[in-house]
Amino acid sequence: MSATNTQYVPTQVEPLLLEVADVLSTTLNLDNTLRQVAELVRKVIDYEIFAILLLNERTQELRIRFQVGYPPNVAERARVKVGQGVTGRAAKLREPVLVDDVTKEEGYIDAVPNVRSELAIPLIIKNRVIGVVDIEAREPGYFTEEHKRLLTLIGSRMAVGIENAQLYTRTTRQARTLLLLNEIARELTSILNLDQLLKRIGELLSRLIDYQMFSILLVDASGQKLRHHFALRFGQNIQLKHDIPLGRGIVGSAAEQKQAVLVPDVSKDPRYISLNPETRSELAVPLIYKERVLGVLDLEHTRRGFFTEDHKRTITTLAAQVAIAIENAQLYEEIARQERRLERDLSLARELQFRLLPSSYPKLDNLEVAAKFVPARAIGGDLYDFLTYSLSRSAIVIGDVSGKGAPAAIYAALVSGILRSHAPIEPAPAEMLSAVNFSLAERRIEAQYVSLIYAVWDDEGRRLRVANSGLPRPIYCHNGKVEVIEATGLPLGLFDDVEFDEFTFKADPGDRFVFFSDGILDAQNLAGELFGRRRVEEIVAKCGECPAQQVVERLFSAVAEHAAGVDPFDDQTVVAIKVKGSTTKRK
Repeated sequence: MSATNTQYVPTQVEPLLLEVADVLSTTLNLDNTLRQVAELVRKVIDYEIFAILLLNERTQELRIRFQVGYPPNVAERARVKVGQGVTGRAAKLREPVLVDDVTKEEGYIDAVPNVRSELAIPLIIKNRVIGVVDIEAREPGYFTEEHKRLLTLIGSRMAVGIENAQLYTRTTRQARTLLLLNEIARELTSILNLDQLLKRIGELLSRLIDYQMFSILLVDASGQKLRHHFALRFGQNIQLKHDIPLGRGIVGSAAEQKQAVLVPDVSKDPRYISLNPETRSELAVPLIYKERVLGVLDLEHTRRGFFTEDHKRTITTLAAQVAIAIENAQLYEEIARQERRLERDLSLARELQFRLLPSSYPKLDNLEVAAKFVPARAIGGDLYDFLTYSLSRSAIVIGDVSGKGAPAAIYAALVSGILRSHAPIEPAPAEMLSAVNFSLAERRIEAQYVSLIYAVWDDEGRRLRVANSGLPRPIYCHNGKVEVIEATGLPLGLFDDVEFDEFTFKADPGDRFVFFSDGILDAQNLAGELFGRRRVEEIVAKCGECPAQQVVERLFSAVAEHAAGVDPFDDQTVVAIKVKGSTTKRK
């Protein structure tokens, strides 16, 4: 059939643009948007060959997203580089291109047989090309300047609708993926047996990507080789014995470069080590914890180009959680081994515990931070930590594990690992306590529990949110007055369903918050008298404009003086924070 060159009058333009605007404002489904706009264009340009191509900014290629009149194999596989052909030229020039006779057009891409004329309109939003509308006809000189003008007007509105639909699609997909990643991360943190953990990673990963081959390789003790620890091929668990040196093959490159490697066609990549003849595409993502490569998560598929940039981003996000879970499992096994030889290796255990504590304080514009931990024995069950959130926020943790010595230290390490595994999702204080309680309840250890205070500081807004699960009530010093924060709660790891109160404070310059464990209050002198809360509050009140570090040191000095001659019964920990700025500038 030969298309008819429909002519129209200017009065057709305004109603059409209103229809286009109505379509774009009533749907955020990209496929529906493109289809309905195409139908509206047909009302004024009687086409038989029509396409909307969207731009991949990374590859600078146009790909057909919607079409009418194209052979199916061409529509699916066609890729047009910016600058190539009529559509590529429109994208590069950022202006419409009208060709009366494509047979005279140098570089014309012959995608549909017998085409003679073509009109390509770039889709531009915020000075950025996102695609091209392309119409072709089998008659020379079919399209007019009026067609070009009308399609340019429609295209300007289409660009906004397409951008909104793409954003909505990406946001919806990302939200679903993040929920699933959160669920997976939560489950992984409850598994401390390494073999069980690796197997479960393979099972859960299939919910994100329909891979066919999966492997987890971990760096060996020498730090020079990757060793297969778990592998699946088409759903079957297999044993792979060979090791891969760092830097060799696709997985070795991912480990050495500390970057994900996406290979659409392994036959064209000289790094590929041919272990599976069926493999055509591969995605290798390093497992990194504290800038240290623990191993590589490797996915393979029999289809070329199966893995996408979205897959790469998703697995890279998951890999951070997997690395933490593996680190937790390895750390737990290591601590368990240390416990068996604790009597002859207490010095090593003490060093390990202090390595779990933060090596430095957070550097914040509006807050000073100080902390100190002194175990009652060689090792203890108190802990403190500082976790970085986004948007200038930081979390402050102080905890006290039941019991003393090695069992308490192991449990404290476990709690520390759980806290860090949940921190990337930036929970509120009460949510974090509930999450830790849930994880501990899943692997309850008789007579073991932990009391925690979890606080989140918003450095920009100078706000502190606090929740407590059994530690002594914190102190808040505001305008020279000492107040007790009435935050209480049940310890974690004892009961399944527990709720926690949360308190929010808008702090002023000079305000101080002091958190401490039972060991401070319960320190006894020779007469059996406890140090007590009253002394703590008096010392904090007398500190006045003292820096946070001085508040901590004065408390410990007073406790040491009070308990002179008596061996400490309990671990002692203090965390103090002070809002920066002069008190004279308060409003």
